[in-house]
Amino acid sequence: MKSSLLATLFILTFGLLTFNVSAKENTVSQAVAVDLLIGSDDITGLRLAYRPYVYEWNNVPYFDKLDLYWEVSVNFWEFGESNQHETNYVIALSPVIGKTFYHVKGKYPLRWEFGIGVSLVEDTQFAGKDIGSHYQFEDRLGLALDFGKQNKQSVAVRYMHYSNGGLNSKNPGVDFLNLSYAYSF
Repeated sequence: MKSSLLATLFILTFGLLTFNVSAKENTVSQAVAVDLLIGSDDITGLRLAYRPYVYEWNNVPYFDKLDLYWEVSVNFWEFGESNQHETNYVIALSPVIGKTFYHVKGKYPLRWEFGIGVSLVEDTQFAGKDIGSHYQFEDRLGLALDFGKQNKQSVAVRYMHYSNGGLNSKNPGVDFLNLSYAYSF
């Protein structure tokens, strides 16, 4: 299982690098985001993210064009009652691929997003679970809509999943519904 997962990640990473990648023209190249996390097992959280660049992949088979951005984030997870609660901190780095599939009112891009990144979790014992490892994968799937002046703002709804991908025998995972607001500059 571990070797097939690593082989798949290797093929995806190096296979995708063969396409024509360029900085996205006529758009801003950086963004910050704040996300509200509503998780399984009564876990809630806040996620702060930074995207240094947005790239555009051209001539991608079956997709024509895809957007790519790298996102670094800090997550603050909380569990329990306000007078007796646990807090956990997570640092993550994720490549995110997106594809605009519709324009609302002809000018606001609506796109799907997908990403698998890596994260470092402070405490492996959290919310009554042993998540097995400080090293976790950060998976996401969502919809994002750009809006505002020059489409510099966006909102997104995502499903996010953190797990160690079976690299440890203990792997219950943590799931979140993610509501995000981002501002590009």
